[in-house]
Amino acid sequence: MGARAAVEVAAVLKALADPLRLRMLSFITTSSTGEACVCDIATVADVSQPTVSHHLKVLKDVGVLASERRGTWVWYRVAPDVRGAVTALLDSFAPAALDVTHHRADPLTGLEDVDATLTRVADELAARFPDLAPDLVLSTVRESYAALARGAGVTAHLVPTAQRFAAQRLADVMRATESDARVPQVLFVCVANAGRSQLAAALVRHHAGDAVVARSAGSAPAGAVHATVRALLAELGADADEAFPKPLTDDAVRAADVVVTMGCGDTCPVLPGKRYEDWVVGDPALASPEGAAAIRDDIDARVRALLTDLLPSTTDRPEESSR
Repeated sequence: MGARAAVEVAAVLKALADPLRLRMLSFITTSSTGEACVCDIATVADVSQPTVSHHLKVLKDVGVLASERRGTWVWYRVAPDVRGAVTALLDSFAPAALDVTHHRADPLTGLEDVDATLTRVADELAARFPDLAPDLVLSTVRESYAALARGAGVTAHLVPTAQRFAAQRLADVMRATESDARVPQVLFVCVANAGRSQLAAALVRHHAGDAVVARSAGSAPAGAVHATVRALLAELGADADEAFPKPLTDDAVRAADVVVTMGCGDTCPVLPGKRYEDWVVGDPALASPEGAAAIRDDIDARVRALLTDLLPSTTDRPEESSR
């Protein structure tokens, strides 16, 4: 943004940065006629009409409002050129700002409320991973819950989802310390972990079964897997409960033999000794069902080639498991 543009935009934002003016603007936009006179706007707050007129003039001077005198009253409406921007401000930005404020005011309430439950989850996982320190298991469970809570669109089933995520992370920690022969592990990374990377991981499991470990993660996880993708996962026989967006962790990268990025830029850490591939494939987020299926087929072809490379002794296995 250039200096001049920044000054002009800041002037408008400064005019809007007043609680009473925001309430007046909201009152006008929610009017059945899309306009209101000073006499009506004065009912928003217990202030005098001259005070109302002053605030309205400020908004008019920056081009947010337009006015028209009819008889003894002046009527105000949102200026046509900024109507879309005002709608975005009141319908999108304002609710998001409230959510941020509420989360900042009490960011750990959810974690504190389920503290005893998370401790029980950690005890169960500690029994599954006896070689790991109990403190590490507990901290991993807490971190997994907090990471999912920050990005999840809903909180339903958050604890069991966090348990599955923590179990994956602990398995990755164990794998990174092992030096003996093991099955190859592939990590698929995209932005939201709600489409491409989920499909790729499901296709690996579909074709290779337990012969390859498949993980997926996102640089900025969404709240849920895209509906179109969920249908495709169901066709592959994937467990819907296992398909949940999760953040990218260093442990997942360390445990992987191959890291496949899919439109997430340079967010994935680069570690020595790892094989990296970047797959340029479409994003099924807003694709039609036919478009999403075509993207699935593109990913499927790439997965088959990768499996042929990873499993040279069973190169025909992906073909045997084809749809």
